[in-house]
Amino acid sequence: MTERPTRLIDLDAGRVEYRLEERGPRTVLMLHGGHMRAGIALGEAAFTGAGHTVLAVSRPGYGRTPLATGTTPDRFAGVLADLCARLGIGSLAAVVGQSAGGPFALALADRHPDLVERLVLESAVGLLPWPDRRSRLAAGAVFHPRTEAVTWSLVHALARRAPGLVLRGLLSDLTTRRAADVLGELDGPGRAALAGLFGRMRSGSGFANDVQVMSAPDGVGRRASQAARLRCPALVIASRDDGSVPYAHARSLAGAIPDARLVPCTAPSHLIWFGDAYRDAAAAVIEFLAVPRTGSAADPAPPAEPTPS
Repeated sequence: MTERPTRLIDLDAGRVEYRLEERGPRTVLMLHGGHMRAGIALGEAAFTGAGHTVLAVSRPGYGRTPLATGTTPDRFAGVLADLCARLGIGSLAAVVGQSAGGPFALALADRHPDLVERLVLESAVGLLPWPDRRSRLAAGAVFHPRTEAVTWSLVHALARRAPGLVLRGLLSDLTTRRAADVLGELDGPGRAALAGLFGRMRSGSGFANDVQVMSAPDGVGRRASQAARLRCPALVIASRDDGSVPYAHARSLAGAIPDARLVPCTAPSHLIWFGDAYRDAAAAVIEFLAVPRTGSAADPAPPAEPTPS
């Protein structure tokens, strides 16, 4: 998995790293999950294949977006709205929140309803406590900002020399099934792509911040309030075998958002985008985006980028 070029822009709240790949007049904003950044294109093929322009943004603490640029979902929602305005994007066909990016997507849709037409949540943290104690301990140890570089250097080295060992080890935390069985369902290119993904990941200060934000005492209540007052339609996709963000999170989101549809995915892990199981989910996404939203304005022409810093 190759890393794609990104740009930096200085906004009032701080610097933001983003990637804008123009294809058509409708723009989809991607907010990836933990250990990810804008240069890594995960789960975007369904959108690009349908001709959508993709705007991917590194969340606070990931890639080259400083942690200080809006540490919480509510604060970063304002940053994202400002970014869209600077890029000339007046309407988002959808904002897509994956995993820990889900609460950030939810906050944007809630706080800027005139910008966001639809919400897509994939393997997303929902309206239940997250993460579990084991993940909190990991965030404070191996993925701490002072240790994550060493952790990922070891993972990257092993991913090149012993990819099977790395895949089984990391998948064990991402599935409720036996990691070896999950790995066995992937063909050679699928294994290579997954190893390539793990070989690119970094935590920066973003994962520790995710854990702190998601586990805040008022976090679940705040997300529940946002979900209940959401005005746009939502599509919630998740696997029942997700070992990182349990399927109950998806049910909680679909039950709280007024106009939500839950699509169970038969993928065997948190990483629903690998393997054949995502095909049906991808088809549901394309169908969801194709349905006209009553009273919505037409999407603008492809945005023009400002001069990057």
